[in-house]
Amino acid sequence: MARRLPNFSALRAFEAAARHENFSRAAEELHLTHGAISHQVRALEEELGRPLFVRHGRQVKITNDGLKFAQFLGKAFADIAAATDAMRAASINQRLTISSIPSFAARWLAPRLGRFIELHPDIEVVLQSSGQLQDLARDGIDVGIRFGRGHYPGMVVLRLMGDVYYPVVSPHYRDGQLPVVPQDLTRHTLLRSVERWTPWLHAAGVDLPEPSGGLLFEDLSMLIRSAADGNGVALVRHVIAMQEIRSGQLLRLFNIETPSPDEYYFVSPPGAASKPQVLAFRSWLLEEIETFQRQLA
Repeated sequence: MARRLPNFSALRAFEAAARHENFSRAAEELHLTHGAISHQVRALEEELGRPLFVRHGRQVKITNDGLKFAQFLGKAFADIAAATDAMRAASINQRLTISSIPSFAARWLAPRLGRFIELHPDIEVVLQSSGQLQDLARDGIDVGIRFGRGHYPGMVVLRLMGDVYYPVVSPHYRDGQLPVVPQDLTRHTLLRSVERWTPWLHAAGVDLPEPSGGLLFEDLSMLIRSAADGNGVALVRHVIAMQEIRSGQLLRLFNIETPSPDEYYFVSPPGAASKPQVLAFRSWLLEEIETFQRQLA
């Protein structure tokens, strides 16, 4: 048979009033009115069948029975607070903080993260977009997605995948008068970014110097946006440009690609690498990459 407990709000009101031995201060603590505290305490006294305070106008003095009861309640509330703190700490421990290079975060990872959250609703995911090689452990970051050569001293490092470069263009660029062969690029606008054209131009046998002057895009998402707007031909990384290619906003030119010397890496501080949420994310991410690469085959 379930125990019938007094109203919890009444117990809180009484415990605060007993601790302060003052209804007004109890009301301030609980953000209630003096009258509400008085009403809750009277209701509790009626339920218990005995007085808990002796009243002299607005002054109150706790009875011996009331004092004993208040001490029990104080301990019970302290236990509840401790259990709540433990639950909150456990919740914080289930937080997963990811720092990713902006292009990968926005164009590949973020559109897929919903699937991870559905599988692990107990994990709070914080995705930070950063191209800086910050100190992951110092900044409280569990996972860094980096694009580089894999040299991250003191970190737990796992290679995720490589990438390739090729040119793309909007189907509406120059009213559809698009380059047909690589040599045609000598007569077209080559959009510039932090990724150099020269290795691809050499692989394609095109005798052109590295484009110079004009606008230089440091953010590859902005480069892709400019190409989709018809401003010129862009050299892009395959992983980053797939959305626009699939939607038809961009067309891949020619059948020549060059491998990127940099690759994508999963980087984690040793103190975070074995966290359950990090292991779960790593496993999910590898499966997503495997599916992504299988779709391209």
